[in-house]
Amino acid sequence: MYKSINDWLNPIPLIAILRGIAPHEVDEVGDILIALGYRILEVPLNSPDPYESIQQLAKRYSGSTLIGAGTVLKPEQVPQVADAGGTLIVSPNLNTEVVKATKRIGMISVPGVFTPTEAFQALDTGADALKIFPGDAISPSYCKSLRAVLPKRTLLVVTGGVNAANLAEFLSVSNGAGIGSALYSPGKAVKQIREDALKFIHALPEGLFND
Repeated sequence: MYKSINDWLNPIPLIAILRGIAPHEVDEVGDILIALGYRILEVPLNSPDPYESIQQLAKRYSGSTLIGAGTVLKPEQVPQVADAGGTLIVSPNLNTEVVKATKRIGMISVPGVFTPTEAFQALDTGADALKIFPGDAISPSYCKSLRAVLPKRTLLVVTGGVNAANLAEFLSVSNGAGIGSALYSPGKAVKQIREDALKFIHALPEGLFND
């Protein structure tokens, strides 16, 4: 039984970020990703009818996939995600009230951080993992330096700018990666989504950081 986000990040340490997806698309896109081994699906709240999409995904993949929301900016959004069946809350920023609201109801909290100050504040507030964002503003060496001062078991998920070419390097210093437009974007052909999703699977290195 899965108990933490680290469990869900193994063996495929990728979070599929479905920004802009609509409810009528989620079943088909979700089936493709699940079939390839993805186990974490995130629907950002700035997507069309995000709570409906989360509800559909949660019902369809209950127990086998971690489903949640991204771009969660306000604490009052957290129970709405929970009501839809989501159990993961991801943000681009650190709002300690969002983290507290998430942990109060037993959900997984992954706030966005960029500096050591934000990272330690997020951990002190109860975050389960840290979303290093934006990833395209840093190099893997930045994550290595940050990890040197963080508690040993801190989970880092790099998001933004991660692609199949740099995935292995980022995963050498982090526990996972959030994949957005390189994987899914509104209007993208289903065949292309599958091809791009497969590219990330093939780009996974042997001997992941989590091992």
